[in-house]
Amino acid sequence: MHRPLFPRRLCIGGILYLPLLLFSTSTRIVAAYPKISPSPSRLLTATMSSQSHSQLPSPPLAKKVKHEMELFGDIRVDNYYWLRDDSRKNPEVISYLQQENAYTEAMMSGTKNFEDEIFAEIRGRIKEDDISAPLRKGPYYYYSRTLEGKEYVQYCRRPVLNRDAPPSLHDTMPTGPDAPPEHVILDENVKAQEHDFYNIGAFKVSPNQKLVAYAEDTKGDEIYTVYVIDAETRAPVGKPLVGVTSYLQWAGNEALVYITMDEILRPDKAWLHKLGSDQSNDLCLYHEKDDMFSLDLQASESEKFLFIASESKLTRFVFYLEVSKPEDGLRVLTPRVNGVDTSVSHRGNHFFIQRRSDEFFNSELLACPVDDTSATTVLIPHRASVKIQDIQLFSDHLVVYERENGLPKITTYRLPAVEEPLISLQGGQAVQFIDPVYSVDSSESQFSSTVLRFSYSSLRTPPSVYDYDLNTGESVLKKIETVLGGFDASNYVTERKWATATDGTHIPISIVYRKNLVKLDGSDPMLLYGYGSYEICVDPDFKASRLSLLDRGFIFAIAHIRGGGEMGRQWYENGKFLKKKNTFTDFIACAEFLIEQKYCSKEKLCIEGRSAGGLLIGAVLNMRPDLFKAAFAGVPFVDVLTTMLDPTIPLTTSEWEEWGDPRKEEFYFYMKSYSPVDNVKAQNYPNILITAGLHDSRVMYSEPAKFVAKLRDMKTDDNLLLFKCELGAGHFSKSGRFERLQEDALTYTFILKALNVIPISGSAKN
Repeated sequence: MHRPLFPRRLCIGGILYLPLLLFSTSTRIVAAYPKISPSPSRLLTATMSSQSHSQLPSPPLAKKVKHEMELFGDIRVDNYYWLRDDSRKNPEVISYLQQENAYTEAMMSGTKNFEDEIFAEIRGRIKEDDISAPLRKGPYYYYSRTLEGKEYVQYCRRPVLNRDAPPSLHDTMPTGPDAPPEHVILDENVKAQEHDFYNIGAFKVSPNQKLVAYAEDTKGDEIYTVYVIDAETRAPVGKPLVGVTSYLQWAGNEALVYITMDEILRPDKAWLHKLGSDQSNDLCLYHEKDDMFSLDLQASESEKFLFIASESKLTRFVFYLEVSKPEDGLRVLTPRVNGVDTSVSHRGNHFFIQRRSDEFFNSELLACPVDDTSATTVLIPHRASVKIQDIQLFSDHLVVYERENGLPKITTYRLPAVEEPLISLQGGQAVQFIDPVYSVDSSESQFSSTVLRFSYSSLRTPPSVYDYDLNTGESVLKKIETVLGGFDASNYVTERKWATATDGTHIPISIVYRKNLVKLDGSDPMLLYGYGSYEICVDPDFKASRLSLLDRGFIFAIAHIRGGGEMGRQWYENGKFLKKKNTFTDFIACAEFLIEQKYCSKEKLCIEGRSAGGLLIGAVLNMRPDLFKAAFAGVPFVDVLTTMLDPTIPLTTSEWEEWGDPRKEEFYFYMKSYSPVDNVKAQNYPNILITAGLHDSRVMYSEPAKFVAKLRDMKTDDNLLLFKCELGAGHFSKSGRFERLQEDALTYTFILKALNVIPISGSAKN
């Protein structure tokens, strides 16, 4: 059962890291550009000061309004507390954000031509008219299509010619004039015309393939409206469901189950909606009143059950709903036991239960009869060195996604016939991968088939969709992302190195560079990325826009620091609560290691992190500003202590088990010791670019705004400090596929500007 991997404060990799599993609940992107090696006369060697000081605009200075906060005899003064406006309509606040945006635009105007070139270069690698790998589902192939020049996707399907033939590894959707016609179910481009922001968070086809339910967000605040339409005529069915999450599943062909949130945006209620009825008459299946817990909704691969889970950061328990009898309501499958985390799926006469506890921290896999959920059998025991990440069930097979030594694995098992006892698993076949470091994700597959679909990527391998025969072990590449302009993966080298933390722990680092451009003598520029929270695994994957740095001689690296989940559950436990500082010192250790090994120097080292990774960037900037030349923090969670003391702010209560509860003295002073806003000092800082989204419901825009205001007031250097707040977006920046690339173009231009390596031809004003 594929569990959602995304915590609330999440944005990793680039602008957005949401795997787009075609038509599933949630949504997870090369010509090689010649390295620029201009002669000294062609370099804008004084880029940072190329405009005379008399020409430079003065940075906005936020007014100070003293706001005192006292706890445990400690008084904190927040002069910029007034920047928080929950309505997002205060004219004075909006004016300040607009001033910051104008200042950023003015300070980057001297390199605007170059930024436009970078954007055109990134966009030029994209095959704009393309389709995803078609997925056979019942009598249709389903896929998404992108059109040249269009920002959004079309959701399409095409009939299967021979519907009676079982799904095969070698199935190919027919195209051309003699093929069954393509039908566009929904065109996001049409829907988005009336909105500055547009995102579909769920696209669900009914079991009989006749209807589609989809969840739409038009502000970026992740509050959705659900519409049901006829899949063929596109005619609306009933009234929309308003004010809901993107957690949405069909319960048969005539009912939906969905989840709503409370006033602090905590998913707290699960509802049953019968088509044609009014939302006000929907049946509340469960209300989670504990504000430390949030609800989750999943469907079994067999499509016979829905699972509603209530989860905190430490505990998870599950109810089940029989799809054929939704009126019977929920039944308890796994009980609520503090510190025990369970997720569930179904096949035949059994539920399969993935269970984690303090004792079995990397999880074990159990099975129990559907009619006796207490009679569990251990199928895969707990292993201290191997973490069970996820499972996926088929009618005759089990697929287990695992982690060992920091790398993902897929192991497949053949299951006994449904009528036979399920006592143990025999053998197990591992799927082989080619790169030394890589990323693997589950994709939607057909339960009744023997074909596993998964996506694969590495730092040099574009996203690739494979179908894998669970009987023979044969795999077929169904789709690889086209990278235009002469991209050749063999030009790039990927490596894994290990840094040593201050306590002796070995920290893995994934590295990529273009082999004919780097010298590895300390003179190469580097971008080092980090996250390190929520047990998230930041596996090394491909990002086409990153080539604009690699093909200019950059080295890109990911520090797999504690607080993430790359090395198993304990890796996460050792980077949270009262061990959170390990996340920051690990990142610093990785930076120092890369400098010592001559991958870069302090003068060439740039760093990046987003959301909780932005907390990382803010913390290390305060701790070791001398170590970095430039930093980018996207939607950063930087006002940790103030936010976590305020239970009226979305996510606060549910995240006391992640960061700690600062209403307790020990946590208060520990969190204060690293919270970036509380630790800005009168010292020199490197060049810094920070972004925010006005409608962000995960990290309020006021957090980065306050951080910037305090840095402007206290820092003692003349380096760039730029802040850009998207006034029409949320946590994941702009919604259009090309619009989103603008942030990459800005970030890369900023980094190159900080390093003084922008060619003078690209620095002139428009």
